[in-house]
Amino acid sequence: MARGMARYLLHNGLEAYRSQVSLPALGVGETPPSSPTHDHQGHNHSRCLNEVMPLPVTCQAAIVRLVLSLISAPMQPTPAMFIAGDPALDFLNSVATPIDSPVDWLDDGDGLLSWLEQAKLVSDAVLTQVRSQSSLPELNKVAKQARNLREWFRGFVQKHRGRPLARDDLKKLERLNRLLERDDSFNQIAPATGKEDDAFELRVMRKWRSAEGLLFPIAEAIARFVCEMDFTDVKACEGATCTLFFADQTRGRARRWCSMAMCGNRAKQTAHRQRVKANR
Repeated sequence: MARGMARYLLHNGLEAYRSQVSLPALGVGETPPSSPTHDHQGHNHSRCLNEVMPLPVTCQAAIVRLVLSLISAPMQPTPAMFIAGDPALDFLNSVATPIDSPVDWLDDGDGLLSWLEQAKLVSDAVLTQVRSQSSLPELNKVAKQARNLREWFRGFVQKHRGRPLARDDLKKLERLNRLLERDDSFNQIAPATGKEDDAFELRVMRKWRSAEGLLFPIAEAIARFVCEMDFTDVKACEGATCTLFFADQTRGRARRWCSMAMCGNRAKQTAHRQRVKANR
């Protein structure tokens, strides 16, 4: 997973940066040598890559540094992407096919736990509890259920994005409602947080009886999204190979890319090369 995302970021980040330094463009699927890499003469190519790139503080430079760190420590998990502006769409973006192979952050039980932690949908204490009381096959089974839920929701978003939802769309959400019915959530009076004048607040709690309970915070996030989000603002990134979604909350609703540091800059460079070629 880490190497796949490194290849994605490296291709986009270095392609955006190559006009500023003497660095050849990488083809699709090409990666620099692992760090450290020596040839038969003992030359450290990874060190050379760092030396020829005196990186300024830019988004592209940050991407390159991230890629170099991923290459030098390939066993570390790749951080998930949270660029959508809403947890439900971030859930859809937990799998991506940036260039040539998918990167799935929910590929197994450990991946699901890690993604939920990064998304802040489940507390660290609960994740520790669920991990300790669940077997690996149980966690992997729930991860598969999460992937199935994700792909069902992807189909719903693909079909309805770009226009407001209507009441007739409710019947298409029956699968989600059936999942919500199984939730062991309840309300409880608890000490107020963040308000000095209030002694108590009504807090939603959940009984974590099994690993399957990990699906309920995701289902709740999806349900809240469906009820509160104007689907007119739901967009897919215009990148040629990008599969990411986002909620466009910009002024004028003019956002086109998942990230200007990735797909946005890549599209601008492609357009620039086409103009240069046309003017020759």
